[in-house]
Amino acid sequence: MSSVTPARQRRRLTAAVKESLRDLGAQLSLLNRQVGARVDLRDVDLECLDLLSRSGPLSPGVLARRAGLHPATVTGILDRLERAGWIARERHPSDRRAVTVRTLRDRAGELYGHFAGMNTALDRICAGYADADLELLADFLRRTAEAGRSAADELSKE
Repeated sequence: MSSVTPARQRRRLTAAVKESLRDLGAQLSLLNRQVGARVDLRDVDLECLDLLSRSGPLSPGVLARRAGLHPATVTGILDRLERAGWIARERHPSDRRAVTVRTLRDRAGELYGHFAGMNTALDRICAGYADADLELLADFLRRTAEAGRSAADELSKE
């Protein structure tokens, strides 16, 4: 007869998920630092470059909001990324005062090559799950990312 109640088991499982997410965050941060070091990018530069590659082109103001950074900080990041050939700033065709920032595709392969080992490992991991399991995991991760965005937004308001 088990002395573990269903409520206690649920708390243990929830705690294990939270601990695994913390470990995942730490490991991804370490991976990003390693990749950043290989391509001579700071952590925050790599984060902004990733945001631009996934959501760009963006204005510097939108990038600052999405990255949770002060606009002046983003200006310095964009200066470094532009000097290193990772991004281009372009005037908006209908509003010459507006600027958009986009990644330069010719550098993308260099960056993606450093993540190839992780992408291969993720492909192997995903191959072990049924489609329904992957849908569940994708939903969980989307909702977790949104919870992280909400929590960061709330902290930025304090």
